[in-house]
Amino acid sequence: MQREIQVNEKLPFGPGFLLSLQHLFAMFGSTVLVPNIFGVDPGMILLMNGIGTLLYIFLCKGKIPAYLGSSFAFIAPVSIVIAGNPAENYGKALGAFIVTGIIFCLIALIIKYAGTRWIDFAFPPAVMGAVIAMIGLELVPVAADMSGFLPPSDPAEAANWSMDPTTITISLVTLGVTVFGSILFRGFPKIIHILIGIVTGYALSFAMGIVDTEKITSASFFSSPQITTPEWDLAAVFTIIPVAIVVIVEHIGHLLVTSNIVGKDLSKDPGLHRSLLGNGISTILSGFVGSTPNTTYGENIGVMALTKVYSVRVIGGAAVIAILLSFSGTFSAIVANIPRPVMGGVSMLLFGVIAASGLRIFVEQRVDFSKASNMILATLVLVVGISGISIKIGNTELKGMALATIVGVLLAILFKLFDILGISNEKADEQTAAEKTAN
Repeated sequence: MQREIQVNEKLPFGPGFLLSLQHLFAMFGSTVLVPNIFGVDPGMILLMNGIGTLLYIFLCKGKIPAYLGSSFAFIAPVSIVIAGNPAENYGKALGAFIVTGIIFCLIALIIKYAGTRWIDFAFPPAVMGAVIAMIGLELVPVAADMSGFLPPSDPAEAANWSMDPTTITISLVTLGVTVFGSILFRGFPKIIHILIGIVTGYALSFAMGIVDTEKITSASFFSSPQITTPEWDLAAVFTIIPVAIVVIVEHIGHLLVTSNIVGKDLSKDPGLHRSLLGNGISTILSGFVGSTPNTTYGENIGVMALTKVYSVRVIGGAAVIAILLSFSGTFSAIVANIPRPVMGGVSMLLFGVIAASGLRIFVEQRVDFSKASNMILATLVLVVGISGISIKIGNTELKGMALATIVGVLLAILFKLFDILGISNEKADEQTAAEKTAN
């Protein structure tokens, strides 16, 4: 059985470097997709994600193994702000990012003094397990799309769509090497089976002619990330800051699943407030220089769950590599050009593992689904999350995991109040059962 590498363990340089590279490869495709959509320098995003991750690790006392990458939640509102002239209007979005980061810090301050007992109250195992499962289930379709299994969202394009054999082959080979590597590899290769799967998929993609080598050869070996200064626009701020709610909910969910994986309650030690503060300060700094808002990354959580390597030094190593890559156009281009089918194939496994971690909570916490409240809580979280139901508040859309979490928390609090007030039929049923047992 593979030994777990704990959060505070230090590995030799060689194995540690490869494990850090594995984390970098796992998150790179997603984290550079956001700046590509916004039309900003990926080098700056790499630099600030790396710096932000190191700052996060420092503020969390080196106790939370989490990598901060570009948040997808901001894509819709930022697209509204930069519409028409992205180069000129992106500065307005940066000002809103700074305000968003400040909101994170304020919430962290409130939690520091209010404590985290409310998490046990608001996230009973039935909700926690379903929310963590939803984090993975919400991301799986993204991986399936990258792997070439889903038609385009545009009906006109979907009408003439068919699966591309090359894309499917690459994604399945990548997935297959990663899956069977986790079962068949021995020793250190077993730990880096995700990296081996990505490299294998990359090599196959090159052989099949879908790697854009021109972007790699034309990139400058040394390059400096481009700085963009923020502007202050009230309309942009009010368009973007509501997304802070979504990202805070996402952040709490990611911390819960990381706690479950490493076997420690990270919301208490080093504390949810420290985790949110690290995320908030990182986002503030990113806003001042032209990067994107950050969030903890599901891809890296999936890597930890599969490899059982939780060392915060490995995560820090990935951050250092990202910082170095931000100053090299060639190496950035090599990693940035990992084909979508490769990342799609490996991500199907990574996101699926997160979903399975939620189901694992049901088993380990012995959630009693014969109780109506547990069944309803888990059911509604999954139904709201998977169904596509959305609520739009201004330019902010609540859906998927974020909306499901809010629904689950509100219902959990309501059911708890019913118990406290003694009006829950479950409590009456338990008392009746206890009396029958006593007699």
